[in-house]
Parts: sequence; structure tokens; C-alpha cells
Amino acid sequence: MAEDLYIPKGVAREEIYASILPQIKALVKGESDSTANVANIMAALKEAFGFFWVGCYFVKNDQLVLGPFQGPVACTRIFKGKGVCGASWEKNEVILVPDVDAFPGHIACSSLSKSEIVLPIRNTNGEVVGVLDVDSDQLDDFSETDHKWLIEVVAVIESVL
Repeated sequence: MAEDLYIPKGVAREEIYASILPQIKALVKGESDSTANVANIMAALKEAFGFFWVGCYFVKNDQLVLGPFQGPVACTRIFKGKGVCGASWEKNEVILVPDVDAFPGHIACSSLSKSEIVLPIRNTNGEVVGVLDVDSDQLDDFSETDHKWLIEVVAVIESVL
């Protein structure tokens, strides 16, 4: 596949997801390096939606450690149960936060982040091995549409790990 994405303009977010998901799958097809694949997936999400920050953290030695991302510099390590990412890891569930300032224990890697969605990344045994973290500089920017489609993106990430 060429390294260019077709991103429809002036359409609903759902249509953008529907367009880029097959492109993401094609982008990682045949590439065996998981870091390269996850990096390209993060770039595709950032390019398609202009999210403030999008990246992955991976479990290493009982901490989430920063992996491939797009956006401003980020927190490097997060403990289980801390912040939105640590809570998603601990609970093994998607957490959608309309206003990060209202989330107890939110870790402010950037004061510009206003809303967030975090999805667990699991191995074949269902254990959380990382999280996909997407931040917006707008309040209440994520919906069930993002939840639904980002689960599909996580499935691609899981397939390349």
C-alpha cells in the first residue's frame, strides 16, 4: 500500500473511521515489526482526525510505559490505577472521559487536554498488555462512535503485537 491515506473531508466521524479502518489494516499487512505498525496506526489516527494526542502505553514491569504516539511530549510511565490510562488498565475496560478535570486522579500530561478515551489492548489470554489513549483539546469530544470504531482499531493493534 502507498503510504498515503484517503481521508474524506466534510463528513461525519463515523464515515472517516469507516474509510480509514481498511486502510490501517492494509498499512500493517505484511509488516512484521510491531513498533513500526503501531507507530503507523497512531499517525493514521492523528492525520485522519487531528486529535490533540494519540498513542499507546505498554505494560512493562508493572507500569504502563510510553510507546508510539503522535502529539506533544507525554508522560513516560503510569502506575496501575493512576489516571485514565491506569484506570483502564486496572479495570480492563474502555473509559470515556468528557472532562478530564472532573476525573478523580487525572494525570495532566498536558493542561491542553480536555477530554479523553482510553481502551485496553489485550493479549490472546485477555490480559491487558497496553492501552490506546486518545486525547482532545475540546470538552466532550468523544462519543459511542469513537468507542465503537476505536475498538476495531485496537483489534488491529492486538493483531500486530
